[in-house]
Amino acid sequence: MPITDLTVRTYDTPSHLGRHQVLDPRSLAYQRPYDGQPLRVTEWEPRIPVLDQQHLLAQGIRTSESYGLDGDVDALSSCTGNAGTALLSIILAKAEASAAGLDTDDATAAEHFAIGLYADASARDQWRDATWPTQDVGSSGLGVAKALRERGLIDQYGHATTAEELCALLQTGPVLMGLPWHAAFSEAGSDGFIDADPNWSTSPIEGGHEVCITALESVATSDGVLFPAQTVIRFRNSWGNWADHGDGRLTLSTYLALRDQIDICQPRRDGVRL
Repeated sequence: MPITDLTVRTYDTPSHLGRHQVLDPRSLAYQRPYDGQPLRVTEWEPRIPVLDQQHLLAQGIRTSESYGLDGDVDALSSCTGNAGTALLSIILAKAEASAAGLDTDDATAAEHFAIGLYADASARDQWRDATWPTQDVGSSGLGVAKALRERGLIDQYGHATTAEELCALLQTGPVLMGLPWHAAFSEAGSDGFIDADPNWSTSPIEGGHEVCITALESVATSDGVLFPAQTVIRFRNSWGNWADHGDGRLTLSTYLALRDQIDICQPRRDGVRL
């Protein structure tokens, strides 16, 4: 299947964002349909500190030294690598993470790992020529899933395209979510809800963003019917101590409103018990 069969939607890549939506019909064939199973509250806690893609110099990260660049940058459009690193810290045991080069106890070391994963993800985005570290062009959730698999850190990855499928995936582990990032989302309060402003949809889209969904925090169903407005997911962001200590929330109504620009991917290690 040629690369032209990919569906690609690109976004601006300011340094606090950086995700593009890339859908591959070969990959979407591994969609995991919802089979009617009970949907329960679940939580998956990252084993690493909250990462920060925006203040690299304060963390002692010198990209010139690590990547042979002429100068340092203080921020990167590396959200896919950061989200993938948060997910990996959950599905790998501590010793496995260490063997893979991910120090779960050191935030700076974990951010270094995330930047390297971002570089790999951008190289897997075959729809474009530019990659990090030569250009900070962003990457995709599909690209980071491919990078994790090629490193041998996951067995497979599957997708969800409905609210029910998303909730079902969260029964078994964390999930990567790429979404368009409206300006209002950045103003989340201490409770972390990015959709608290009822007019969020009229605020400009600043770019695309990748996060790691870590919890189905509340779920409302009746007779097998899911009520999106009363169902809440929580995600780990990569902007340091943002919103609720680095975490954000949204209702599934917001997911449904943005679904055509969202991609949901779950990298898995089916041979490892979560």
